[in-house]
Amino acid sequence: MDKMAYESIDAYIEACPSEVQGILHEIRRIIREAAPDAAEKISYQMPTFDLNGNLVHFAAFKQHIGFYPAPQGIEAFEAELAKYKGGKGSVQFPLDQPMPYDLISRITKYRAEENRTKDKRKAKKGNSSQ
Repeated sequence: MDKMAYESIDAYIEACPSEVQGILHEIRRIIREAAPDAAEKISYQMPTFDLNGNLVHFAAFKQHIGFYPAPQGIEAFEAELAKYKGGKGSVQFPLDQPMPYDLISRITKYRAEENRTKDKRKAKKGNSSQ
């Protein structure tokens, strides 16, 4: 993928090779379904979903799809993600293997619940100081 400024997730997907566009559309649909109240945006030049802060990002690369659910999302699903390359807050899903859409959905739901809870705690904390 070329590094360029994308205006929207649609523009990002459109700029990707045609053979990965379907995968990206499906990941987007799954994330929307898992976190319907999340807003779409481009952050770090990647498709991003925001729900009381960054929820998940994803991006296409030559050999894999990068999925970025923050360190908490990786830790919570460590056993299932062990077979994939990854880092502290990222995982690489190889394009030559079946895409783990169900796992992406479950991680997104986990992160959404985590962000909603974090937001409630923040609101509670703010109210108690008055």
